Amino acid sequence: MRVVSGSAKGRPLKSVPGMSTRPTTDKVKEAIFSMIGPYFDGGTVLDLFAGTGGLGIEALSRGMDRAVFIDVEQRSIETIKDNLKAVRLQEAAEVYRNDAARALKVLEKRGAAFDLVFLDPPYKFKNGDELMNDMAERKLLREGAVIVLEYESGYEYPESFGHFHGMRTARYGETAVTIYRYETVQGQAAGADEEESHDDNRE
Repeated sequence: MRVVSGSAKGRPLKSVPGMSTRPTTDKVKEAIFSMIGPYFDGGTVLDLFAGTGGLGIEALSRGMDRAVFIDVEQRSIETIKDNLKAVRLQEAAEVYRNDAARALKVLEKRGAAFDLVFLDPPYKFKNGDELMNDMAERKLLREGAVIVLEYESGYEYPESFGHFHGMRTARYGETAVTIYRYETVQGQAAGADEEESHDDNRE
């Protein structure tokens, strides 16, 4: 794994020891950022099931100001910290060990708000939409925030729900990615791109 583009382009990233963490491949990572960026003019990103921290680090490399990394596994926390040091972005990041539900409560108490959120829970969890609604209720999302939900390609989430509007869905082998935008002002999402789906099984 490596940082694909931006200020830390090409720098290698460690994987989490063991088999419990499923990192986003460089191919999928590059596809995600081509859909949502590819570069940013500041902002704050939340990497909720951070794993290696690769997605949040990529966002920092491409112009985000701050990143918050959350994971429940101590091995992941250590790997994220090592990767941040390797790319010299540790000063722009906060790293916490916690499960997702508790972490959102803590972030609410701190008055945190995010412009970009990465949700890549273990495939056995099918609660990405519930977590997104929880974030909205806790006012953790800024108007127009983008949420990247990664999940098993055989599963389907609603195209739109609540204040979340699906912008695009893509599938890469066993991985599916849906990009949502958080809009509370009625009609703002009317000009959104229609959802696109495609299969990409190339190595």
